[in-house]
Amino acid sequence: MMQRTRMALVVAAALGVAVPVAAQQPAQSIDDLLKRVQQGEVTEKRENREREQRFQQDKASQQKVLADAQAQRATLEQRSDALETQFEENELRVADLTEQFDKRLGSLKELFGVLQQVAGDTRAQFENSITSTQPSIRDGNDPDRVQFLADLAAKMGTASKLASIEEIERLWFEMLNEMQETGRVVSYRAPVILGDGQQTELDVTRVGVFNLITDGKYLQYTPETGNITELARQPQQVRFVKTTADLANADSGMVTFALDPTRGQILSLLIQEPDLRERIDQGGTVGYIIIALGAIGMLLAVWRWVALFVTGTKVRAQLKKETPSADNPLGRVLKVADDNRGVDRETLELKLGEAIYKERPALDRALPFIKIISVVAPLLGLLGTVTGMIVTFQAITLFGTGDPKLMAGGISQALVTTVLGLVVAIPTVLLHTLVSGRSRSIQQVLQEQAAGIVAERDEQRSQA
Repeated sequence: MMQRTRMALVVAAALGVAVPVAAQQPAQSIDDLLKRVQQGEVTEKRENREREQRFQQDKASQQKVLADAQAQRATLEQRSDALETQFEENELRVADLTEQFDKRLGSLKELFGVLQQVAGDTRAQFENSITSTQPSIRDGNDPDRVQFLADLAAKMGTASKLASIEEIERLWFEMLNEMQETGRVVSYRAPVILGDGQQTELDVTRVGVFNLITDGKYLQYTPETGNITELARQPQQVRFVKTTADLANADSGMVTFALDPTRGQILSLLIQEPDLRERIDQGGTVGYIIIALGAIGMLLAVWRWVALFVTGTKVRAQLKKETPSADNPLGRVLKVADDNRGVDRETLELKLGEAIYKERPALDRALPFIKIISVVAPLLGLLGTVTGMIVTFQAITLFGTGDPKLMAGGISQALVTTVLGLVVAIPTVLLHTLVSGRSRSIQQVLQEQAAGIVAERDEQRSQA
């Protein structure tokens, strides 16, 4: 009996037999435990019977839902067939009406295609035109001309809408008005972004559809943002900037003006052109050395030219005097001749030759250095050329030849240093030639006068 009870407990535990909630206290004996298991089996059977009854009830309702769904599906399929038939009939009717519409349009269909193309092209032109910065043109109509052209192009892109006479006339009017504005010079107030980033309202002058200027400066119009900005830098040529000031100050009449027919492209290239300072900076260290040597050579040449000019003036004045003066080379040579009147011819020649040799260093002072500068300047230019080419080849080695801007620095250095070397060498050689010629002319006068003195002394002795 005990053995069977234990087996019953094990089976109950394995099957998960429900135990009444009241059996929360531990069983006091085997009989008590068996009794509780039997009560759980009764409860479980009762719950199972209730679940079976509910399932039978739900099965009947589900059959009804299924039947309703099938009936609804059949109704919808019939409606779908009817709609599909109606859709096919409508397609045939639309095709027939479209064919009739195209036949009635005739040549007007090509006209509307042209209107669509012209409206789109004109809209793009107006958006990029500087006339859009003028308030009377930009805000003169409702809607504005750009929006009108966009709506017209979209309307002409559909096959169901026609352009009205008023729309065609306005398109013609806007195009004609833009043509008229091409030849007008108009001034008006408009917001301008200055170089420091501040925005202020200034008097702007529009020259046709080509340029905007204010206060003698060129302006730039950015269609993407609709802003008028001052150029980061003005063209380097003074003649271009001067014409803007002349136009801004003119009230009437004809004024010369530097017009950009490309509507800003040439102007953008002009402002990228480096000025003189930037050109010099491209030469690098070698370029600065060449310029320094050139400046020294120029100063020395000018100094020697002035000094030799003064000396030549004194020598010419001495030729007109009988009494030698010690403030010029010729006077000092003549004084040596006067101090040696009693000596023989050979001694006199030696004395005069010695006096002339003493004057020569003062006359040739700094001339060799000027000549050295004229020779060294082109050599330094060649050095800068080689250095620039080395930089260029290094850029090619690192980055290849895909981007020419990477090689522009080395090439600029090579060319600029070559130019600087020639610019310094050519005038230096010229000045050296002029100054040395002046020095030789003075020395020739001294030699001529010395030879004349010797000849005069010989003639006097022969007569005595």
